[in-house]
Amino acid sequence: MTALGFLYPGHSAEDDYPRIEQLLGSDIRVDVVHTDVGEDAHRVDALRQIGTPERLAKGVEQLRLSGAEAVVWACTSGGFVHGWEGAHEQVRTLAVTAGLPASSTSFGFVHAARELGAAKVAVGATYPEDVAGLFAEFLRTGGLEVSAVRGSGSGTAAEVGAWGEAEVFALARAADSPDADAVLLPDTALHTAAHLSALEERLGKPVLTANQVTVWEALRLADRRVNAPGLGALFTREPIVQA
Repeated sequence: MTALGFLYPGHSAEDDYPRIEQLLGSDIRVDVVHTDVGEDAHRVDALRQIGTPERLAKGVEQLRLSGAEAVVWACTSGGFVHGWEGAHEQVRTLAVTAGLPASSTSFGFVHAARELGAAKVAVGATYPEDVAGLFAEFLRTGGLEVSAVRGSGSGTAAEVGAWGEAEVFALARAADSPDADAVLLPDTALHTAAHLSALEERLGKPVLTANQVTVWEALRLADRRVNAPGLGALFTREPIVQA
C-alpha cells in the first residue's frame, strides 16, 4: 500500500480525490487534510497568505500519522504566486516540516507537461487575468512555452467549486490553441476528475487538470507509476526521455 498525503485549502473540489483514488484501481491510498484558507479570494495578496508555513504545518502531523510517503500542497495558485524561487522555498520548508518528500501542484504541472513531452501548452484558468498571467510566467520559467492564456475572472474558490461539466468544457475549449501540445486547467477548486477522458477526446490532445496533476506528482515523489486510462494521457503514456 502506498499512502499519499495532500494539504488541500478549504472545501471546493476535494471530492475529486476519492474519485481519483477509485480510478487508480490499485494499492494507492489518498489522504486529504484541509488547511485554513483565511480569505477566499483570487487576489494575489490573499493567495500569498493561503500557503504560509504556519498554515501548512498545521496539517502535516495528521498526514504523518496516516503513514503518508509523500506530501503535496494541493493549491496551484497558492504556489505560483510566490514565483519560481518562492514556490521552491515553500516546498523545501514543507518537506523539512513533514520529514517527507514534498512538492506542490504548481510544480506538478511543469513535471507533468515534461513527462508528456508537451513543450507548448495552452492555459485555461479560472482566475482573473493578472493571476492567470502569473501562472503562465511560472510555466515559462519552468521551460515551457505558453501559446495562449485564458482567464475566466472568477473571484473565489467557492464559485469555481460550483462549476459543472458545461463550464469546465467551455473553459477548455476557449483556452485551446491549434499549436498547443496540451491544455492546462490550473485550479484545484475545479471538479475535473470525472471529465478527463471526455475532455481529451473533445480536444484531441492531453489535458492536465489540477487535482489529476496533484495526485500524479505525489505518485512521482513516491516512485510509483500507475496505469489508469480514466485519468487521461498523463496516466497512460510512457514517459518521455529528456535529452
